[in-house]
Amino acid sequence: MAKRVQLVLSRDVSKLGKAGDLVEVAPGYARNYLIPQGIGARTTPGLLKQVERRKELERQRLLEEKQQAETLKKALETVGRYTIAKQAGEKDAIFGTVTNQDVADVILETAKQEIDRRGITLPDIHQLGSYRADIKLHPDVTATVEIQVVAS
Repeated sequence: MAKRVQLVLSRDVSKLGKAGDLVEVAPGYARNYLIPQGIGARTTPGLLKQVERRKELERQRLLEEKQQAETLKKALETVGRYTIAKQAGEKDAIFGTVTNQDVADVILETAKQEIDRRGITLPDIHQLGSYRADIKLHPDVTATVEIQVVAS
């Protein structure tokens, strides 16, 4: 079996890696496709330092995003309870349901924080009462807030 060759990718390649990744490929694949197409470059000490520098910057950026998500989580949870007014009928049943967009709107109005509605997980809410909603702010950070549904 032939020795594998290390390359640094200059573009994303499906099933191989993202731009800036250090990959090991077969020599023929590197020599016949990746290098002539400008998709990969042979590794040099200078290029390896650039790759390490990029990885470090990316790691710092991800750490900063997580810290911002933690700060947002504290801000959301200090408010405590968010109140949503819905039109109600008999036996405390509401007309329609409470949606993720309703929760995002009330958080924006109350806490002045913009939340992506796609990160909100709600139980099915069809009656007045108190419910818990999970808000995914970051892959590692989830805030839990209380939603109070009242009659308008």
